[in-house]
Amino acid sequence: MRRLIRKIIYTRSFARLLIKPILKMHSLSYSLADVFSIAFEGIHPKHRILKYKEWFLEQIEPGWVILDIGSNTGGMASLLADKAGFVYGIEIKKELIQTAESLGRKANIEYINADALNFDFSRLRKVDCVILSNVLEHIENRVLFLKNIIKTLNWNYPERKMFLFRVPMINRDWIVLYKKELGLDYRSDKTHFVEYTLDGFQDELRQSGIQMLHYEIRFGEIYSLAVAANNPQ
Repeated sequence: MRRLIRKIIYTRSFARLLIKPILKMHSLSYSLADVFSIAFEGIHPKHRILKYKEWFLEQIEPGWVILDIGSNTGGMASLLADKAGFVYGIEIKKELIQTAESLGRKANIEYINADALNFDFSRLRKVDCVILSNVLEHIENRVLFLKNIIKTLNWNYPERKMFLFRVPMINRDWIVLYKKELGLDYRSDKTHFVEYTLDGFQDELRQSGIQMLHYEIRFGEIYSLAVAANNPQ
């Protein structure tokens, strides 16, 4: 009986019937893992395992003025503030700003509740570095957005307009590309407009007038230190 069941299950016609529902279940289980791991630990375990905030901390220089776009609940801004001279955290969701402030506001952090897509960056003091950690992929017109930051932000050193990026890779796992082939939603987050290959990310930065100086790939994400040209076209 067991052999008969296996013979039925492993037929092409049976697999064709089940492959898409199974892949959808895979996506659902990934989403549920996020929800329940937070409920279990109180905070997403990715912060502890990926140590992505520590990577950003290593890249900045003491005394820098940092603009953290998409600052969420302020975890990144709070850590950077121990090394930076000043940190701006801009976040569109008011409740996240409130959470960040309730967790302990530091004197050298200013949280701004605004949409970075239409915010007047020229009102800020001179900035040394812009951070976009898992933010760029949520923006539809990314090249236009980056060009606007380059042109309108008050830069402390116009010849050294530094950016630090963290973005998801589409080729982080074979199953992601397989879902895309089958016309299924392959994104790790349904609000992503894009998930990158390394070449695709480098090309998009070039279009924005930004040159990648260094990159690392960690856990299927690109971490990059980059610098912008003075006058992107």
